[in-house]
Amino acid sequence: MSASQLAIPNLDPGLAAELTLGLERVEELLKTHIEGDYPLVEETARHLVLAGGKRLRPLLVLLTSYLGSERGINIYKAAVACELTHLGTLYHDDVMDEAALRRGVTSANYRWGNAVAILTGDYLFAKTSALLAEVGPEAVLLQALTFERLVVGQIQETQGPQDGEDPMEHYLKVVANKTASLISTSARFGAMISGADPRITELVTQFGELIGIAFQLADDIIDIASETIQSGKTPGTDLREGIATLITLKVLQSEDPADDQLKLLLSGPITDDEILKDVLNQLRQHKALEESREELRKIADKAHQLLADLPTTPIKEALSNLCLAIIERST
Repeated sequence: MSASQLAIPNLDPGLAAELTLGLERVEELLKTHIEGDYPLVEETARHLVLAGGKRLRPLLVLLTSYLGSERGINIYKAAVACELTHLGTLYHDDVMDEAALRRGVTSANYRWGNAVAILTGDYLFAKTSALLAEVGPEAVLLQALTFERLVVGQIQETQGPQDGEDPMEHYLKVVANKTASLISTSARFGAMISGADPRITELVTQFGELIGIAFQLADDIIDIASETIQSGKTPGTDLREGIATLITLKVLQSEDPADDQLKLLLSGPITDDEILKDVLNQLRQHKALEESREELRKIADKAHQLLADLPTTPIKEALSNLCLAIIERST
């Protein structure tokens, strides 16, 4: 992985070089840790690992580990554990979503079937637990609490808003639990394991939560706005599955009569390809798209403001630029 692939603009050259080496070490450990005695399990587990990805979660672990002084192998183990957890959830998500594409490659459920995909996700979760047991009980507890939030978020999304619950509030709860929880934990792991000041550890945990929300909002915007597989999924996937996102919720809350037909189409899954194409075109021209980008900017700005209490270092600058990078993904 080169410095240009780190997805953070204007990195300090020295820090960029160290992060590049660190992520190479993470990649090596990631590949070796999924090895097993059963060839099919190893093949299916490697499927998404080798497909690559942004590696945002390991990158955050490495970045925040510079906030403390105790940097060692446990930092890399935590970084790998965060990515393995993320990968495990992707296998399960693709089964639930009946997705055909993930990270630009055929999804595991389409290639090997739902049962194998689910069990591969379970295998990765088991590998994560074993790895964090080597780090210590505090790391295992943090992982367990994070995994609880991940599962709750998926259940909330599957169940939908309850009677009397505001759909927008429900959506943001799902985003916080299903996506932001693990990104927040990634930021916390680096600071916690490196022995950073507890106040700093709490600060970057909150920072991770906010950029996790922003990251998911950006993905949801890309799902509508992009005409390519920029997110690794086919554009319009959420519309096809009938999953409400910030943009569609804003349209559904519209009181403009001109939106009535679009609201009707957005009230459930869109399975017809031509209708899906038409709805995507309408949403790309709708004011809800820019309003959603503004919401994303506000959340990223809140995350940026949290960094004010950090000492001025290349780490603070990198975290600040990460906020900007997330915003730029959606434009």
